[in-house]
Amino acid sequence: MRYLFVVVAALSVLAFCACDRPTEVVTPANPNTVVVTPVPGPAGAQGAQGAQGAQGVQGAPAQKGETGATGMTGTEGAKGEQGNKGNKGNQGDQGNPGGN
Repeated sequence: MRYLFVVVAALSVLAFCACDRPTEVVTPANPNTVVVTPVPGPAGAQGAQGAQGAQGVQGAPAQKGETGATGMTGTEGAKGEQGNKGNKGNQGDQGNPGGN
């Protein structure tokens, strides 16, 4: 209970101090005031072309890659079709007569 009086006294001091502050009123600028802003002029002439840049440094050579693995064996192909029958051959020459 004795602390209650101390707290009430401190709060009342703060409340009375806040009431004594003067209020500040900010008046807005005259809305009829004309603000002059400069207008940009025409564009100037184009400048001269710049110099060419220096050539870059050549990069390091690439490293050789590893050899790839051997591929899988392919599947067996389809069976081919049977060919056409051949033409009849020529008749042979007559043999030599026999000797006695």
